Amino acid sequence: MFEEIVADVDSPLYVVTAASGGEHAGCLIGFATQCSMEPVRFGVWLSKLNRTYRVASCAPTLVSHLLRETDRDLAVRFGAETGDDVDKFDGIDWRPGPGDCPVLAGLDWFAGAVVDRLDTGDHVAFVLAPIAGECERRGVPQLTYANISDVEAGHPIGEAEA
Repeated sequence: MFEEIVADVDSPLYVVTAASGGEHAGCLIGFATQCSMEPVRFGVWLSKLNRTYRVASCAPTLVSHLLRETDRDLAVRFGAETGDDVDKFDGIDWRPGPGDCPVLAGLDWFAGAVVDRLDTGDHVAFVLAPIAGECERRGVPQLTYANISDVEAGHPIGEAEA
């Protein structure tokens, strides 16, 4: 029953970036939502299998980039490749942002201080307190999972080690 209900949910996609220990990483995520109004909080869930999760585990800040329907190429780059094998930032325009997290050029984004981490199974929730950002494409339709359902994940979907 649960699977049937959520099969019709088509959430927006984000690229989340992190930096810690001189490393930077980023991945495509579909599990993200505002989770408090006062104080404002936003939750992003990162797979335990991803390099981004390992970098984010020590990062004080994460940057969430909202993808729009014209950003399919970035969704493929950050979703179908693994940072264990390739530098996802090679050849794209980005700059260091808050907490030295990569900020991808031309995208709407916000940085959030990590205020909590919660193990939720094969993903970990990072609760963010927004601290900075830019929005230049308001009103442009969002990229959703339905737009990229043909893209295979860079890491297999399955159970991560606890």
